[in-house]
Amino acid sequence: MVGPLTDPVRYGGDPADAFHLVLPTLPGYGFSDKPTGPGWGVRRIADAWAELMARLGYQRYGAHGTDWGNSVTTAIGQRDPGHVAGIHPVPPIAAPDPATFDSLTDAERASLAALREAQDRESGYSAEQSSKPQTIGYALVDSPAALCGWIAEKFWSWTDHDGHLETVVSRDELLDTVMLYWLPATGASAARLYWESFGQVAEWFRSTTTDSVSVPTGCSVFPGDVPRPSRRWAARRYTDIRYWNELDRGGHFPALEQPDTFVRELRAFFRLVR
Repeated sequence: MVGPLTDPVRYGGDPADAFHLVLPTLPGYGFSDKPTGPGWGVRRIADAWAELMARLGYQRYGAHGTDWGNSVTTAIGQRDPGHVAGIHPVPPIAAPDPATFDSLTDAERASLAALREAQDRESGYSAEQSSKPQTIGYALVDSPAALCGWIAEKFWSWTDHDGHLETVVSRDELLDTVMLYWLPATGASAARLYWESFGQVAEWFRSTTTDSVSVPTGCSVFPGDVPRPSRRWAARRYTDIRYWNELDRGGHFPALEQPDTFVRELRAFFRLVR
């Protein structure tokens, strides 16, 4: 995605869609250093990203994120609104609205069912990482088989495929992801973010959302992702939704699964707030 976003002309696009990209890695993940003490939750990371953008000289910028990044991006919009042109959380993090339960759409019923399925059958990894991250952490930095199984299982479960993961995420791409945990030995440090913040984030998308985000927001909702709030649920938290699109294909890793679609989604929203 870096090429089309930074140099759209080379890929047959409009030069007006070009971005500067600043791509920080979460503390304890990938290329970032590992926190040496507690406290690195999503709000502190958001403050660090805002400070990073200020030090780089950007007085106005947009923020985008998926997975942990959508919570960090939401927090950036709340904590640095004077400099944020707009945010693009994929998906938006917002809880179902009980006031709508007597008039649910088919999509909202499916969203509630997916949340229940995720909590019942897909949350074992997060329960372990948010309560005892060091325990699983030893296995993740000691055993390549444990790390590969831990990661590959989530790709299988969360990717929008028809029974063959390699049709949307190649084995090389999956191995690249595993190696970004294995080589820097981030299995334990990455798990600790769940201990810091997952309880709060899960409450935001499962049960209740009491805060709000006032900066312009664009939302791309992919059918294989969880959560998948409806627009009316999301609008209770994100009060200035400028762009909303529900896609036909894609899961929890849309930049890997549907990169061309994902580039179009980023361009479509940020054109509105440049």
